[in-house]
Amino acid sequence: MNPRLAAARALAAVLSGKASLNSSLPAQLDKVEERDRGLVQDLAFGTARWQPRLDLLAAQLLQKPFKAADADVQALLLVGLYQLFYTRIPAHAAIGETVGCADKLKKPWAKGLLNAVLRRAQREGEALLADMERDPVVRTAHPRWLQKALKAFWPQQWEAICAANNAHPPMILRVNRRHHSRDAYLALLTEAGISASPCQYSRDGILLAEACDVRGLPGFAEGLVSVQDEAAQLAADLMELAPGQRVLDACCAPGGKTCHLLEAEAGLAEVVAIDLEAKRLARVRENLDRLQLDAQLIACDARDTASWWDGKPFQRILLDAPCSATGVIRRHPDIKLTRQADDIPALAALQGELLDALWPTLEVGGMLVYATCSSLPTENTEVIDAFLARTPGARELDLALEAGLRQPHGRQLLAQEGGHDGFYYAKLIKIAASRG
Repeated sequence: MNPRLAAARALAAVLSGKASLNSSLPAQLDKVEERDRGLVQDLAFGTARWQPRLDLLAAQLLQKPFKAADADVQALLLVGLYQLFYTRIPAHAAIGETVGCADKLKKPWAKGLLNAVLRRAQREGEALLADMERDPVVRTAHPRWLQKALKAFWPQQWEAICAANNAHPPMILRVNRRHHSRDAYLALLTEAGISASPCQYSRDGILLAEACDVRGLPGFAEGLVSVQDEAAQLAADLMELAPGQRVLDACCAPGGKTCHLLEAEAGLAEVVAIDLEAKRLARVRENLDRLQLDAQLIACDARDTASWWDGKPFQRILLDAPCSATGVIRRHPDIKLTRQADDIPALAALQGELLDALWPTLEVGGMLVYATCSSLPTENTEVIDAFLARTPGARELDLALEAGLRQPHGRQLLAQEGGHDGFYYAKLIKIAASRG
């Protein structure tokens, strides 16, 4: 299959609200030559990254918008525009190959349209975009609701956040401290000719100068190292783990933090890791097996404690709550297409429900670390504020954390170009059992 067609089909599923790129892209990658898979990924993710900007440009170039049934043609046009403005692909190849894909969509009428619009974009696109730069959606390549929210919440940082969201994310490793110290693994990387440096905040984190195939990392198959962003690595040490503790990792998939907890404290009595979908737990099991670790995995709704909790209290709980993922847009740029403003209050309500449900499973004196990969206080400090107000037995603890900005509750890490993702942490201690 033509790589442009594969990228457009994956993107069309996102535009239609039927999938994310993580779910739509793998099936398309299976249909192209192995040598073209990198190109397909770049076209799909790159187009999603710049879609808010490209979509407004397309609206300037089209006489009328596409019908809902023609999301595939719309996606193909966006892929063509992405090639013209954000890749080194020669314009004649970008236009010719993209236009040629219309036949495979069984929409021959689209060939003339795509050809005319892409050729006009080649001639006039730069001037049109320059005229549109006054619009912050064009300037930041963020949907209007998100651009406005970031500006409202982070008036000093919002443009830097948008720039970081549009940048390519760095590749960051987590050294398995059961096997090696970070310095020892850095020496192995040097021997392998891989340039790297220690992360600023995570004691186990290593920043690679350039991304690479994990199969080329020393000891990856043997479990010496994993790929995990620096911000996510901070959870394990915030948990203040100790031998004999029973730990709950709620909403655990894909398992990076589950594994890090077990790496950080070999003497834990038990780690129970739960997630809503059984298929997501398969990935957790794969990661555990590679690292030769074990945890009890349960597919369930964490709020329905009667269905999964055995009544034995936990000394530590990590709640990495479902969220808007606005702090990891650079890794999942289709979030710009899939998230809407209305999602945020609903997610905040879910986060509150999870806190309420899990709190009774924590023993008195135990600690809960609340985490999200959101940059929006609605899902973070405001959720913790509301929980503390309705939970007399809960108190907030200070975070031993230099990264990020202090909030009314917890700390907010904002995405950094060349550094960590956007993330939020708060730590709570249970000082008394709930009454009633």
